[in-house]
Amino acid sequence: MGDVIPWPDGQPVEPMLASPGELPQDPSGWALEIKWDGVRVVTCLDGKGGLRSAGRRGSDVTSRYPELSGLVDLLLGQAAILDGEVVSFDRAGRPSFERLQRRMHVADPPQRLIREVPVHYVVFDLLYLNGHRLFDLPYTSRRELLDELELTAGAIEAPPHLAAEDSHQVAELLAYTKEQRLEGLVAKRLDSPYQPGRRVDFWRKVKNFNTQEVVIGGWKPGQGRRAGTIGSLLLGVYDDDGRLRFAGHVGTGFTDRALDEMAEMLRPLARGTSPFDEEVPREFAKDARWVEPGLAGEVAYAHWTADDRLRFPSWRGLRPDTDPLEVRRE
Repeated sequence: MGDVIPWPDGQPVEPMLASPGELPQDPSGWALEIKWDGVRVVTCLDGKGGLRSAGRRGSDVTSRYPELSGLVDLLLGQAAILDGEVVSFDRAGRPSFERLQRRMHVADPPQRLIREVPVHYVVFDLLYLNGHRLFDLPYTSRRELLDELELTAGAIEAPPHLAAEDSHQVAELLAYTKEQRLEGLVAKRLDSPYQPGRRVDFWRKVKNFNTQEVVIGGWKPGQGRRAGTIGSLLLGVYDDDGRLRFAGHVGTGFTDRALDEMAEMLRPLARGTSPFDEEVPREFAKDARWVEPGLAGEVAYAHWTADDRLRFPSWRGLRPDTDPLEVRRE
């Protein structure tokens, strides 16, 4: 495929992001899509058999997901830029962010790992096609062009969207996502353009459970079965002034494999002082091992407490596609 596939404008397209929100009261004029629990990947095909994929921060992830090479045959020589989500499904057919963790950091994965943890590329937007930039077209036009490409084969799929007509229809779809234990829905305004790199209100993510991106600022040693390894992670989020605020700790949701991998990643980030821009309560600061705030992750949680702590957080995994400096409270 060649070493470097040029992007039409020189740099990878930074994906447009949805804002947390509620479903529109009047659903007419909006489309609904399933919210896929994976990692965002924008893929460029040069029309000559070359393919290149980038994560949310622009890093090249082509070698991590060889399954995406199936797009070359599906597009039959057409040059395109696609926006979508790399997803790993569990045995029940539900997206599993935990399962995807095994693939997210592995370049050139061995065939054994590809068989054990296959991924799918769920495509939901078309940004460029055969010399034409499509950013300014409305969502409906981009989706029509995407549907005409018929990108559904093997590990590639482009699921249909629902143009909502009434609130009953919306309620049924949301109930279905809850029944299937899916993450939720994304509502997209039918006339919305594509604005790379921006978080916009005309795309809204409506979640069935609370999740929050977090920055790792330290860890506490484990006890008992976890003696000699990580007991919990100390978490933070940045405020609007760029100060890292302490948000609590998380000690559940980890597999033994995840703890071992986390320890390896945190070891070179060790520092002697707290990275938080406020005093961490003594119960958390005692025996803490501080680290440079260079890793972002994600937790599920019940709610935020009155003192700005995450209540009952559970670890979901690292978010290498997220710049830690951009982590804000949702």
